[in-house]
Amino acid sequence: MSDLSTRLAGLALRNPILSASGTFGHGLEMAQLVPARALGAWVSKTVTLTPRPGNPMPRIQETEAGFLNSIGLENRGLDAYINETLASVCDPDAVLIANIGGHTEEEFAIAAARLDDCPKVQALEVNLSCPNVDGGRLPYSTEPATAERVMAGVRAATTKPVFAKLSGNVTRIEDIALAAEAGGADGLTVINTLLGMGVDWRRGEPQLATVVGGYSGVAIKPIAMRCAWQVCQAVKIPVIGCGGIRNAEDVLEFLAVGCTAVQVGTASFSDPACLATLAQELSACLDEEGIATSAEVSGRLARNLQCEAGNL
Repeated sequence: MSDLSTRLAGLALRNPILSASGTFGHGLEMAQLVPARALGAWVSKTVTLTPRPGNPMPRIQETEAGFLNSIGLENRGLDAYINETLASVCDPDAVLIANIGGHTEEEFAIAAARLDDCPKVQALEVNLSCPNVDGGRLPYSTEPATAERVMAGVRAATTKPVFAKLSGNVTRIEDIALAAEAGGADGLTVINTLLGMGVDWRRGEPQLATVVGGYSGVAIKPIAMRCAWQVCQAVKIPVIGCGGIRNAEDVLEFLAVGCTAVQVGTASFSDPACLATLAQELSACLDEEGIATSAEVSGRLARNLQCEAGNL
């Protein structure tokens, strides 16, 4: 049976498959369907310093190949997360990555500092890229200098590994990736949802109350993979691929472009238990090809292209 064990910025994971923030709650909600041992890590829904009610309804709309959402980072705030949610996590198999958000640069650092004292949290994912707050302006993931400052503040506030979650809604994602790396990120998650919208033409009304929201699902996979490829070529830190992944073949494609691990999100909505068996499917796929470890696939595309170029 193939070895799926993965090293990710100092974290020892049993496999390269993570849940995507915002699609899996805090892991507790899905524990009966997807045990922690089935995943490399749980990634929490975004937590902010103070509670957020989220955006008005409607805020989810199914589309032809995925769905639009405009949840708006609804959560009960950091106090409730630490004192109630984390207190309920008792599974020794759980590797937990807390996703944090902030309205200001300082709020990211404050959240990181407070979670630094929580032993149940092994790492932090910094949500630079949610399109459903501040009118979709995305200041933290579209301006390299701002992204670097946020990550530098978080890096100074915690001893835990930190990952920056980037947006695909940019012209040159490599520039943002390099800025996050310069700010001290130990890894990058590529990508968050893409900006999209839907409209009811008969009523002349938007399908989301905020008009524009985040688009996710199988349709964004080629874009997410392109972004992951460009980032992997630009930085020296590990990259977690995210966007449209739903089966073992998808996982291996993202590994081949250079990712160390992947996150699975929207697929959980059509099949909540899909993450429970994905690692087994991945192992079977590797066994069929005679590949001993998933790590052997990571970066295969770049290696083959270099070999072809050298033979010209």
